Amino acid sequence: MTNPNPSHKALVPFVSVANMMNLVHHIGLEPMLRGLADEIERDFRRWELFDKTPRVASHSDVGVIELMPTSDGEAYGFKYVNGHPKNTSEGLQTVTAFGLLADVYTGYPTLLTEMTLLTALRTAASSAMAAKFLAPKGATTMAMIGNGAQSEFQTMAMKAIIGLETVRLYDVDSAATEKAARNLHGMGVNVVSCTSAEESMEGAQIITTCTADKQCATILTDNMVGAGVHINAIGGDCPGKTELAPAILHRSDIFVEFPPQTRVEGEIQQLAEDHPVTELWQVINGSAKGRVSDKQITLFDSVGFAIEDFSALRYVKEHIKNTPFFQELDMLADPDDPRDLFGMLKRSK
Repeated sequence: MTNPNPSHKALVPFVSVANMMNLVHHIGLEPMLRGLADEIERDFRRWELFDKTPRVASHSDVGVIELMPTSDGEAYGFKYVNGHPKNTSEGLQTVTAFGLLADVYTGYPTLLTEMTLLTALRTAASSAMAAKFLAPKGATTMAMIGNGAQSEFQTMAMKAIIGLETVRLYDVDSAATEKAARNLHGMGVNVVSCTSAEESMEGAQIITTCTADKQCATILTDNMVGAGVHINAIGGDCPGKTELAPAILHRSDIFVEFPPQTRVEGEIQQLAEDHPVTELWQVINGSAKGRVSDKQITLFDSVGFAIEDFSALRYVKEHIKNTPFFQELDMLADPDDPRDLFGMLKRSK
């Protein structure tokens, strides 16, 4: 636990959307994705130090609003995030988020930041970090099924972290595929636009599914998935929302972030409660096996977990130092006498 700072400032650094974009450009997209993946991997290696709880979710007919908290004993972090698939049709983002980091010793916040962009970056970094441990060695081609807001980030993280060379895009909405292909043009990845999910999977060693419909869908049927691939399933992230046929799960070795959360929200909500899964942190620290054969189907059933957000918040807090990419917010009352809050109010009149 950190020591109190007697000369603390009652100002909190805030990173806006504009400054988050400035920070990405300042660091570089691929270096930042690698840096986030490294930070997440380091925290996964010390997984047992963290407070862990499934996210606190408030569901409605049109979406979900969630809080995702955790602490390592030194710092505390949380993310507020929503998921509203219907928003796209109204010209709004499906996912928006902000996050806060605080000092455990004082309880004072030390960072407030947008996390809509940061969540996209950390989700992609987490996917590529998992692929580093689970995908076939030398994997160069990925099928990207679902070409919404996350697809380009996923592609660039796989390029930056495992050396992806080709992405094969497919979405039921061809305009989404055209958007992703346009955004990825000139980014150092060979882009192939496909007209079906089956076509996108031709020659792919990694299959990423990231669709937005809040329902039990079958994006991948059992006969579509051959031996030896790695499936990066990131679209199923709440109760009643899945993308894979159950038969695929029964043929796969399944890796998850936090089982109590994933069994409620992930693909494995379709399976029995006692169906075996492996926690990804155990693979990373060497206490469990990941990919062990060329014919094995590995499945990262990723729903996103608070520790990944904590890692991203700490990364941003460190990397805004000595930059102009934040504002200082007057969020903390700081009376001369800590007991005289009323007097501070009275004198301010």
